[in-house]
Amino acid sequence: MRYLSIIILIALGAGLAQAADPVYRAKNEYPVLDQIEKARDAWQARRDSIRAAVDQRYEDEAEAKEDARQELRVDWSKVKSPKNPDQFQQVWHLPPTPQYYTGTCWAFCSVSYMEAEAKRLSGQEVKLSEMWVVYWEYVEKCRAYLESFGHTPLAQGSQDHGTLEVFRKYGAVPRDQYAGLKWEHGMHDHTPLMKELKGFLDWVLASGTWEREQNMTYVRAILDKHLGTPPAEVRFEGRVYTPKAFLSDVLGLDMDDYVGCVSRMNEPFHTRVLLDVTDNWRRKDDYLNLPLSEFYAVIKDAVRNGYSVSIGGDNSEAYVDGKFDTAMVPPWDIPAKYIDQASREFRIANGTTGDDHGVHVVGYTKLGGQDWFLIKDSNRSSRLGRFKGYYFWSGDYIRLKMLSFTVHKDRLKGLLN
Repeated sequence: MRYLSIIILIALGAGLAQAADPVYRAKNEYPVLDQIEKARDAWQARRDSIRAAVDQRYEDEAEAKEDARQELRVDWSKVKSPKNPDQFQQVWHLPPTPQYYTGTCWAFCSVSYMEAEAKRLSGQEVKLSEMWVVYWEYVEKCRAYLESFGHTPLAQGSQDHGTLEVFRKYGAVPRDQYAGLKWEHGMHDHTPLMKELKGFLDWVLASGTWEREQNMTYVRAILDKHLGTPPAEVRFEGRVYTPKAFLSDVLGLDMDDYVGCVSRMNEPFHTRVLLDVTDNWRRKDDYLNLPLSEFYAVIKDAVRNGYSVSIGGDNSEAYVDGKFDTAMVPPWDIPAKYIDQASREFRIANGTTGDDHGVHVVGYTKLGGQDWFLIKDSNRSSRLGRFKGYYFWSGDYIRLKMLSFTVHKDRLKGLLN
């Protein structure tokens, strides 16, 4: 009997062990939860479709409003202005070149100015590379950004002195030896370049990786990728030059011969002052501050005597009209007799005159008792009218809205001291 009990216990243990083994089976189904989820999804889809319809309606309304928007402009049929560039006494210059999708007007106007100066001083007619200047200016801006731990501007803009400083440090090259252009469509677009540069430098700033020279190597690699590697030598008329030797020996240019001028009431006249705008990222404070009468006379006399001028200031007003190639100050803004030092300063102080754009002044004429200047421009608006790359600016517009200009020191005799 005892043995039988033992056998039964052993058998029961084996059965229990077998019953405890795991097995796979289909997962449990909860139809009611599936029903709730489907109802929720349908509810959300209805809400999404309603919102999408409302969003589309407002988007369509905004687009229609923008399409119908009109801009306040001058009635040019009532303005006596030059009709074509041939009416101007012109300073030699090469044809206008567009800057396309870049913020590099400062390079296009100042390089054009240096081309005219090279012709005047050495007789050489050479199309110089704007992107050579832009490449090295971006290098210097990125270096300053790193050295200031991100406190200097990092954007495409600069001033005439950017070209002067690049020429002084790196020299100059012809455009046919450095186009700085890799786009197959043949037009400049620096948006991807600046996005990559800023992304890298912002990472440096955030990570604290401040090994400057190593970081500058990466900066150069980004610039090389987008603009191409700048040449180390210039081949010209059978000879080989360094870019600095090409600047001095072939072009005959000395950067110490050029002076930037402003006309401001917040500093003493006939002193050297700071041009306090964002694009003066070097914080150059050697601009000669002239009274408006002298500021304007230098520009006018220079162009009338075979010198051109690189000039910068505001181009945001309704009376700068590319479709008619013309800019002037209408009496409904301010009558000409009231354009003076104070009215000019008032617009600078309240921000309606800003540092928007740089151009090259290449001609002068007088029409209807008014001074007019021929402007060589790289901006897209200058290609809306009949004369691609040119504007006709009235003298009053320059007196009221231009902030600064660069000119050869010979045109400032009696003013520099």
